[in-house]
Amino acid sequence: MQSLRKISLFVALFALLTLSFATPIANALPEGCSGPFTIGVSNSFVGSEWRTQMVQNIEDVVAEYNAAGIAIELVIESADTDVAGQQQQIQNLVNRGVDAIIINPGDQNALNLDLEDAVGQGIVVIAVDQEIGAEGVYNVVIDQTEWARISARWLVHELCGKGDIVLIEGFVGHPANEARMTGAMEIFDQYPGINIVGRESGGWDQATGQQVMSDLLASVPNIDGVWTQDGMAFGVLSAVRTANPDTWPVVTGEARSGYLQLWYEILQEHPDFRSIGVVNPPGVGADGVRVATEILCGGTVDSSQLQGPFGNTLYVPIPYAVTTEDFNSYYQQFGNFPASYTLDGFITQDQAASFMAQ
Repeated sequence: MQSLRKISLFVALFALLTLSFATPIANALPEGCSGPFTIGVSNSFVGSEWRTQMVQNIEDVVAEYNAAGIAIELVIESADTDVAGQQQQIQNLVNRGVDAIIINPGDQNALNLDLEDAVGQGIVVIAVDQEIGAEGVYNVVIDQTEWARISARWLVHELCGKGDIVLIEGFVGHPANEARMTGAMEIFDQYPGINIVGRESGGWDQATGQQVMSDLLASVPNIDGVWTQDGMAFGVLSAVRTANPDTWPVVTGEARSGYLQLWYEILQEHPDFRSIGVVNPPGVGADGVRVATEILCGGTVDSSQLQGPFGNTLYVPIPYAVTTEDFNSYYQQFGNFPASYTLDGFITQDQAASFMAQ
C-alpha cells in the first residue's frame, strides 16, 4: 500500500506540473458548463501498475474538475475479469445512470454490442488505450502501431539492418498488442537481413517475460536483438543480465522508472549498453475524461479529425522516447520514482477542445 500511495503522489505531482501551464479548466470549458455529470470507468485488468496509474490519473483529473466547480461523480468498475465480466461492468454503469463511460476494452470486438447499446441510451462512450470499432464510440488513444514502429526502427538501426532477433509480445489477440505487432512487423519486413528466430508471449508480465527470455537464450543459438514492450522489458533485460552472454543482444526497453534503474545499473557494468523506452502514457485515461467532458458540455467531435482503422479515433501524442542519448536527463528526473511508475503524458483541456467542431 505504501508503494501505491507513492505512485499516487508522483502521478498527482506530475499532473500538476503538466497542467500548471494550461488554461485554467473552468475557463477552458464552454461557459456555463458546471454539470453535474456522472462518469463511469470500466477496467478489466488490475494486475498491472500501468492500469493502476491510469485509474489514478482519472481520479486526479476528476478531482481537478470538482475543485474548479464542475461537479463530476466518478463510478469505477475495476477488476481482473474476462469479456463476460467486462460486459457486466458496462451494464452496472448503465444501470447507475452514468452520463459517460471511459473503458479500457479487454477485447476488440466482443464488447461492441454492449457499448453500442449504451450509446443508444445517450451515454458518451470513450475507449482508451486500445481502438475498437463499436458504432458511436470514440477512441482516445496514442497510435499503438506507430508506438511499436519507433522502437522497431531503433532496433533495426542499432543492428545496421541485419541480425537474428526474437520478439516477446503481450497478450495475443489483445487490441493494443495486435496493433503493436502489426507496426513492428511493418518495419522488420522492410529489412530482409532481419531474421525473426523466435516469437513468444510474455503476457505483459515481468516474471513471465524473464522466463521466456531465459528459455530463448538457452534454446536459440544466436540472438542479436530483442524486441519487447512494456512491463516485460524489465524481466527480459534481467534474464540477459543473469545469463551474461559473451555478446549481449540489443534489447528494446520501456519508459518505466524500474527499467531506468536497471538500465543505470547495467551501464555501470557494460558502459556500451544501449536501449530505448517509448512512453505509453497511462494519462490516456485522463485524456478520455477530458474529451468526454467536452462532449457532455455540448461539444461535437470534429469528424475530420477522426482517424484509425475504424474511422473513430482521436489520436493523442506519443509523448517522447528515452534513448541512450538522453538517458541521463530522464534518469535524473525519474530514477528515484517507485519502480512501477510509468513515465507519463497528458493533453490539456484546450487540446481536448481542439478535437471539437468549432
